[in-house]
Amino acid sequence: MKSIKEVDEYIEKQKSPQKEILKKLRKLILKTIPKCDEKMAWGVPVFRGGKFYIVGLKECVHIGFAIKGLTKEEISLFEGNGKTMRHIKIHSVDDIDEKKLIKLLKLVDKKSVCESCK
Repeated sequence: MKSIKEVDEYIEKQKSPQKEILKKLRKLILKTIPKCDEKMAWGVPVFRGGKFYIVGLKECVHIGFAIKGLTKEEISLFEGNGKTMRHIKIHSVDDIDEKKLIKLLKLVDKKSVCESCK
């Protein structure tokens, strides 16, 4: 397990607006899920043992969610076509829909089954 300092360093080295988006998403995740652990894994910040991740990309930021254990209807709330993880793309800080993300974070935290999370 790597330290939170590495998460800070990952975020700080990102360009704008990705850096600001990542900071806001991280804060939202940690506020929404009490006692949520965070670490670096897969080269990106992950939370709750792998149920969530954030990653700065060239054009946007992805906030990822573990989907195993969710219904097809619930999975359709996310983008992508991964079998175990899906994401939401965010292009600017103004694109962050906090109410929607809080609902998704709580849903996934409660219902998803993440093998690496145990």
